[in-house]
Amino acid sequence: MNFNKMMFLTVMVMSTLVTLSSNNWIGMWMGLEINLMSFIPIIYKKKNKNSSQAMMLYFLTQSIGSMTMMFSIMMNTLIMINSTLVNEWLNILMMMSLLIKLGGAPFHMWLPEVMTNMNWEQCMILMTWQKIAPLSIMMSLNPNWFMYLMMTLSTTVGAMGGLNQTSIRKIMAYSSINHLGWMMAMMTKQMTWYLYMMIYMMMMIAIWMMFNNIYFMNQFNNSNPSLMEKMMLSMTMMSLGGMPPFIGFLPKWMVIQSMVETNMVCILIMSMMSLVILFYYLRMISPIMLNYSMMNKWMMSKTNKMLWLITLINLSLPMFSILPVF
Repeated sequence: MNFNKMMFLTVMVMSTLVTLSSNNWIGMWMGLEINLMSFIPIIYKKKNKNSSQAMMLYFLTQSIGSMTMMFSIMMNTLIMINSTLVNEWLNILMMMSLLIKLGGAPFHMWLPEVMTNMNWEQCMILMTWQKIAPLSIMMSLNPNWFMYLMMTLSTTVGAMGGLNQTSIRKIMAYSSINHLGWMMAMMTKQMTWYLYMMIYMMMMIAIWMMFNNIYFMNQFNNSNPSLMEKMMLSMTMMSLGGMPPFIGFLPKWMVIQSMVETNMVCILIMSMMSLVILFYYLRMISPIMLNYSMMNKWMMSKTNKMLWLITLINLSLPMFSILPVF
């Protein structure tokens, strides 16, 4: 890793911490802007038209989100009318600006296109770390009907959008939109969405390590993983889809339990869309699982130790069942 990349990654991390630690809207907005300007050089690569296209599309989309956010901050400061209706619409405007930045439905069209022109390392940063700052701001907003509508729409669009895709990066982009809806659901129930984000980040790190240079589903036919690598990939994808007894089921279990207790009908749609997500995860890994592997040994010579750790964490859900909070 060269010095410039390390410097921009450090600034990106620090800008997120600025947003998290700010106690006013301008400080949060400034942290988001520093984060934007530090991530753009990470996307850019010389003599690569795809990276230039991704950089420009990401910059324009984030700029629109930033302008919308600044407009809502200014309106909130200038309008002195203490009206519930006015405050609610300003809240909605702020939420719209954050959804544009996050790539949540219906402002999601830029996310699959940007990710298609990135490598896996850049995709992982975009799907994980770049969500933390906007979601932390969204956490400070009051949940309303618009938030419930957007989280249901995000889970639906994320599930349906990935059905007819052959690009793995586009599939993971729509998967990210679906998981965003579940994170928003945790916010509405005053739960810690950080738990969901931590589990999601672990899964994304594992996928980044496993896929490496695989970008399309037909490339799986030419891959030759060992049996243990097949098992690791299968467990990671099923955990990401929320299948028990893997750890990815834990945050969805918490949301479903809480929303059923409060008679939230939208959980039915979200649960069904989660099954659709799981379906195209299984469709994605089935060519690997059904292919005969020439490397039929259980032991692997060059497997990253981090993958072993993530695989063990995947299987740790039964330990949480003994805790009274769950």
